Amino acid sequence: MTLLSGPEGPIADAGWGHEHHRKGFFTDTSVCIGCKACEVACKEWNQNPADGERKILGSSYDNTGALGANTWRHVAFVEQDGDRIEEARESGRRLVSLGMPGIGPKESRTAEDGAPMDLTGVDRSHPDTPEFRWLMSSDVCKHCTNAGCLDACPTGALYRSQFGSVVVQQDVCNGCGTCVGACPFGVIERRDDGTISPKGSRDERFDQDVPEMGTAHKCTLCTDRLIDGEIPACAKTCPTRSISFGDRDEMVADARERVAQLHERGMTEARLYGANEKDGVGGTGSVFLLLDEPEVYGLPPDPQVPTAGLGSMWKRAGLSAAGMIAATAIAFAAGRK
Repeated sequence: MTLLSGPEGPIADAGWGHEHHRKGFFTDTSVCIGCKACEVACKEWNQNPADGERKILGSSYDNTGALGANTWRHVAFVEQDGDRIEEARESGRRLVSLGMPGIGPKESRTAEDGAPMDLTGVDRSHPDTPEFRWLMSSDVCKHCTNAGCLDACPTGALYRSQFGSVVVQQDVCNGCGTCVGACPFGVIERRDDGTISPKGSRDERFDQDVPEMGTAHKCTLCTDRLIDGEIPACAKTCPTRSISFGDRDEMVADARERVAQLHERGMTEARLYGANEKDGVGGTGSVFLLLDEPEVYGLPPDPQVPTAGLGSMWKRAGLSAAGMIAATAIAFAAGRK
C-alpha cells in the first residue's frame, strides 16, 4: 500500500525497475486570471464529456462547479471584500511552523554589503488593500504521496505510474466506488448520466455518448503525454503560467521562493498547500500557492488518508480476538471443575 512506502517515495514503492523523478504541478493562484483555458485543454485532450448545460451557476461565474468524473480541472471563482482580504492577511501572519517560508532573518538572503538581511523590523503591511478582489484557482487531482484511492481499490484498477501519478485503468475498474469515499479531497468520481444532465432535460446538443460508463475517472497527469516527452495539456495552455509542471522537488522549491517574494511585497496571506510532507497524506504531487485559508478554496485544512489508522485498527482487532479466545478458554476451563 502507498501508506507503507518508504523514504524513497511513492515511485520506488511502485516497483518500477528504472529511475524516474516524481513529477508534479505548482499552481500559483496569485496569477490565475480565471480564463479556464486549462479546463478546455484538459477536456479536449482527454475527450471528456460535457457537464450539463453551458450556463453560469448562480453561486459563481462558473459553469462546472467542482471536480468530477468529466471535469479533471476546475477553476474556482471566490469573491472577497476588503474585510475578508485583511482577515486573510492576518491569518497568514499567524502561520509559524507549517512548512512556510519565514518572514524573519534568513541566512540565504544578504544585503548589498554581504550581511544577512533582517526583515523583522520592516513594515510588511501591503501598501494598497483593495476593497474587492477575485480569488481564482485551478483545482486538480492532488496525486497524493499516500493516496487513499490507491490503497482502497480492491481490483488494482488504480496504479502508481513511473512519474509518481495515480492513474485509473477503466478496463479493470468494476465501478464499486470504494475509491470515491477514500479520497479526502473528493476528486475521483464514477461516470454516469447524472454527471452530465438528466435524460429528460437533455436537448439534442447534449445527447452524447458517455464512454466508460460507471467507472472511476480523474486526472491522469497526462501520463500519455509524459511518455511522449510532452507536458500536461493544462500546463501547456496556461497563458499566465499559473500552472507550472516539472520535477516535484523543483516545483516545491519554486513555490517556496514565490511565497517569499509575495511576503516581501506585503502579501502575508500567501501560503503553500500540499508541500508539507508531514501532513495527513504525506504531501501532494500538486502543490498550490493560496491567498487565503484552504477552506475558502474548498480544500480540507488537514487532509487525512483513510488508511492512516489501518495498522492500529488491525492491532486492536487482534487484541480483541485474543481477549475473546482467552475468555472462551477460561469459561471452558471453569466449566470442567
